[in-house]
Amino acid sequence: MIKDKDLIIFKPIGYVKHNHKDVPRHYNLSDLVGDIIINKAYLEGLLDIKKNSLIVVLFYFHKSKKFTKDLLRRVPPHGDKELGVFSICSPNRPNPIGLSILRVIDIVENKIHVKHIDMLNETPILDIKPYVKPVFEN
Repeated sequence: MIKDKDLIIFKPIGYVKHNHKDVPRHYNLSDLVGDIIINKAYLEGLLDIKKNSLIVVLFYFHKSKKFTKDLLRRVPPHGDKELGVFSICSPNRPNPIGLSILRVIDIVENKIHVKHIDMLNETPILDIKPYVKPVFEN
């Protein structure tokens, strides 16, 4: 069993590349396009990712401030009442891991061209997974 004091280490598999200055706070609010550049050591892992498919991208909030207990409850920018950090998409989290669902526009070698970018330029990518529509969704 992992305890609070145990260290878990992730190595990025790539990073985000784009030139947008203003990035929406959530992929549902974004029409921005950019690239996910994957380390060439993982190139074979991109096999079978198709144009126009959706991918789930896990990333590291590398610019977030250090988490403190006072960040457990926040008023989100789009709200008017205080909410718990686990019920909002704040980048200030105990483990600063983000998740975006992006549309694949194209793939060229180790570059995935995507739409709905909500990550800052040079954001480290931790993992990519296929989007699978839940059976319990409409």
